[in-house]
Amino acid sequence: MHQHSHACRCGKSHSKPQPLCGISRTRPVTLQISAAQPVTPDSNCSCCDNGSPGGGDADEESDRSGPDTQQFRWQIAGMDCPSCARKIETAVQKLPQVRNARVIFASEKLVVDAENDIRPAIEQAVKNAGFRLTSTEPQPQPGRLRENAGLLLLALLMLASWLLSMAAPVWGDRLFVVTTLVGLLPVARSAWRLLRSGSPFSIETLMTLAAGGALVIGAHAEAAMVLLLFLLGERLEAYAATRARRGVTALMALRPDTATRVRGAQREQVALADLRPGDVIEVAAGGRLPADGELLASAASFDESALTGESLPVARQPGETVMAGATSVDRLVTLQVISEPGHSAIDRILQLIEEAESHRAPVERFIDRFSRLYTPAIMLLALLVMTLPPLLAGGDWLPWIYKGLTLLLIGCPCALVISTPAAITSGLAAAARQGALIKGGAALERLSRVTIMAFDKTGTLTEGKPQVTDVVPFGDAQPETLLTSGAAVELGSSHPLAMAIVAEASRRQLSLPEARDQRTLPGSGIAAQIAGISYQLLAPREVKNLLEDQQQTIAQLEAEGKTVVVLLQDARPLGVLALQDKLRSEAASAVAALQQLGVSSLMLTGDNPRAAAAIAADLEIDYRAGLLPADKVAAVRDLDAQQSLAMIGDGINDAPAMKAATIGIAMGSGTDVALEAADAALTQNRLAILPRTVALARRTRRIIRQNIALALGLKALFLVTTLLGFTGLWLAVLADSGATALVTANALRLLRSR
Repeated sequence: MHQHSHACRCGKSHSKPQPLCGISRTRPVTLQISAAQPVTPDSNCSCCDNGSPGGGDADEESDRSGPDTQQFRWQIAGMDCPSCARKIETAVQKLPQVRNARVIFASEKLVVDAENDIRPAIEQAVKNAGFRLTSTEPQPQPGRLRENAGLLLLALLMLASWLLSMAAPVWGDRLFVVTTLVGLLPVARSAWRLLRSGSPFSIETLMTLAAGGALVIGAHAEAAMVLLLFLLGERLEAYAATRARRGVTALMALRPDTATRVRGAQREQVALADLRPGDVIEVAAGGRLPADGELLASAASFDESALTGESLPVARQPGETVMAGATSVDRLVTLQVISEPGHSAIDRILQLIEEAESHRAPVERFIDRFSRLYTPAIMLLALLVMTLPPLLAGGDWLPWIYKGLTLLLIGCPCALVISTPAAITSGLAAAARQGALIKGGAALERLSRVTIMAFDKTGTLTEGKPQVTDVVPFGDAQPETLLTSGAAVELGSSHPLAMAIVAEASRRQLSLPEARDQRTLPGSGIAAQIAGISYQLLAPREVKNLLEDQQQTIAQLEAEGKTVVVLLQDARPLGVLALQDKLRSEAASAVAALQQLGVSSLMLTGDNPRAAAAIAADLEIDYRAGLLPADKVAAVRDLDAQQSLAMIGDGINDAPAMKAATIGIAMGSGTDVALEAADAALTQNRLAILPRTVALARRTRRIIRQNIALALGLKALFLVTTLLGFTGLWLAVLADSGATALVTANALRLLRSR
């Protein structure tokens, strides 16, 4: 879509804001791609390169996709925790023609870039690793009884073994052996599959060795108990994963399966894939919008809380855009579809959440690397504990073998592996629910460290809808002539000030002459020819031949917080147009809330210093005015070198400053360039979301630290108690399952954030 834009006389370039939820509509998004239809990645598309626009973090795992690759997607069944995702990635990456494999844990998808169509080989590799691939559509979950059949069978056998051992100890012990073998068989089979697929140090391997070793040394009851507690822990992890993904699945559920399309007097039910831009649809009261649409006919109220976090219904007028997933509150509404299939607001939010997993937080990447070393190190330590004391000190073999087997169970990395991603996934889902889309754990972690926020003025701190307040001619010029010429020069521009000038001329029903040779003057304004005469609209600082009284007039208007532009005819000042933009209603409260969090605020604007000073005084914040785009970047870099800084903006010229900051945040109605450059986007133009999101990011970081301390602390405690002989096999696996449950429950507290 073509956008007419020009550089503002205040040094800022704008293009027409996009009204949708803060996600670019121009990006190629492919969310629901059938496994039967390979997709060739676009090297210029951030969706395909697993990175944010402009590249990701330097230490991210590299994406090896190239121009000749095809992309395939599947839904995965059987994943319980992030370590399962690593096992699948390892198994698929071993295939020679696979360039890149990535598991999106939040939506349970496998994305593979391969040189040729090798889908059967990929599906077999995943099956060998113990998982199952389906189409890209989520599959119905099995019933609870079937899902927990193995756990229930083992529990019944354990109960029977215990009861029998009370009456006949020998037969009870034999039944414990049978119980252990029944529980061990599927675990050992899974361990063997993972070993063959390239994951030798899995929890299944540890459980197989520990339970098998316990059988050998005669600890039959404890071996059976270890397997029962292990299966119970697996169910806890599955529950945790489901809860952590609930925010994503809830978004998927916002899309109805069908839509009512209207053609003349005919109404028909069609699938979402059959809707096209231009189609007219009806949504009944209480129904959800299947696609982004432009409201027709009459005004209506919509509940957009699931997408924006706004709890109150929002009134929309005819011609305004309503996002897919919004609910019509009070009436039957008619809309014209404006989004392609797979490109609605919900699809774009889901795409961002999926992309977020490729930008993992540094602490998450560290824990992942640490866990890969931790498990083999524990296995080596267990082997040394089993062998060295008997060999070197003449100790009894059985007690030290028992201690070594206990150490194997302590070496299970489940709690450690799930501690960070569970918290980050919950934090991202909670942020999306309250109106902020954050592009990954790395951005979430950077946001938690921010101590200063730099705001653009127009469209960020202000509403971005300026109005002409004064038309002041110089000399014998007439106000109508001044406004007519200015509006003719600006006609066709999508800059907020230009649109305000044209709107004022239209309101006064002025007839505009034709302007030719329109051209932008970067950082200064715009120029054009009207009837062969040269006209310019410039910022006052660019006009050198102003008289003293003219300068005083401009100074007085700017002191009132107004933006002033000067109209020149053949370099002679004809007069000035003054415009004023209102502060957002929540701007002052948002700045105050940030201050309470210890985050200071600063305004960076290309507007004149007097107008900027008036806005800054109302907000009680510092400011820097008269900045060209390069000046903004320099200011952001200078401040960011001293403390972590977030840049919030919406215009094209805010994008470089966003990239230079610790984290860039785009307003919901920002330009495509700003949204692409940002690390986070607000789904609506409400600054009140910012302090809540900062508080959530900090809480997420605290919970991550708590989880890591819990996981490692319990490991260290039981390591000592095991070596001292206080901890047995069943207590070790109970502690590991307990630690997993603790860190999971702690992470899920973030989902209760509002």
